[in-house]
Amino acid sequence: MKKSIRKFSFFVVCIGLLSSLNADDKVYKFTMATTWTETATPLIDSAKNMADMAFKMSNGRIEIKVDSANKHKAPLAVLDMVKGGQYDMGHTASYYWKGKDINTLPFTSMPFGLTSPEQYAWFYHGGGMELMKKVYDKHGVLSFPGGSTGVQMGGWFKKEINTLDDLKGLKMRIPGFAGEIMAKLDVQVSNIPSGELFTSLEMGTIDALEWVGPSMDISMGFHKIAPYYYTGWHEPASEMQFIINTKKFDKLPADLKEIMVNAIRLSAYDMYIQNYDMNAVAWQQMKTEYPNIQVKTFAKPIMDAMKKANQELRTEMGATSPLLKEILDSQDVYMKKVREWTKMSDYLYLKDNL
Repeated sequence: MKKSIRKFSFFVVCIGLLSSLNADDKVYKFTMATTWTETATPLIDSAKNMADMAFKMSNGRIEIKVDSANKHKAPLAVLDMVKGGQYDMGHTASYYWKGKDINTLPFTSMPFGLTSPEQYAWFYHGGGMELMKKVYDKHGVLSFPGGSTGVQMGGWFKKEINTLDDLKGLKMRIPGFAGEIMAKLDVQVSNIPSGELFTSLEMGTIDALEWVGPSMDISMGFHKIAPYYYTGWHEPASEMQFIINTKKFDKLPADLKEIMVNAIRLSAYDMYIQNYDMNAVAWQQMKTEYPNIQVKTFAKPIMDAMKKANQELRTEMGATSPLLKEILDSQDVYMKKVREWTKMSDYLYLKDNL
């Protein structure tokens, strides 16, 4: 068990004792499908930690069996499986369902959008949870934040990118909405399976790729062949997602519903801080073993072009869905408010102490 979870042991025991008072001894069993494999730390850890906490806090009245993608073999069908009742719960990411429902996209992360602390504040205090419920109600599931990777890096590049011309014709693995932005800048975008990425980069099938950050990049080995590591822009707050079949959840007594929701919230936070630590440790190892790695930021003309393409695509998408526009507008309004504090606190503190 992670150290940060141990600190909550007293809290867990107290809730477990309280939940056992005046409660029946019925055990409620759930199955959870994840998008992640058994080795995808810390993503898989969030699901397992949630199940463990729910069991302890409920005094054994909630049992959740977690199946990784190694077991169910359908990592990008988790929403369908939970909707259809093959699984009761899922741990995944909302933007995977963009093709099924475009309104799900913003609940993971948007380019140039909210940071993780800002986005958590939007979820729980800025109307984000209510908007997410509006989107997922029609799918018959409840959705909750499930742990953040924080700012994801902009990718590994074999050559330095100095101008927009350097991007033209560049072959890059960058899927999803970010890939659409890069395609508008004449990048040749592809979405190669994870197991083929290292070889594709090594053999020149692609010139660059984005993955996550040091915590998960290090095991992939990209730093061994692509020396330019660019900072992030496309996923500043990549939030994972817990989903629960609504009918299954509604069968729980009130005290167990509260325990489920609080176990989700705590495990999400724990994944965020776990990944933060893993990034720090992995980066120290990377730069020590491969001192030729150069951390780069994209030049302002490139960033400006990305922002322009991003806004054009957002406008196009918002025109197709009033609900999506409502969600994006909500995030924009909240960011204008919260970013002032982010600048005053984190940004100026770091600016004056680096």
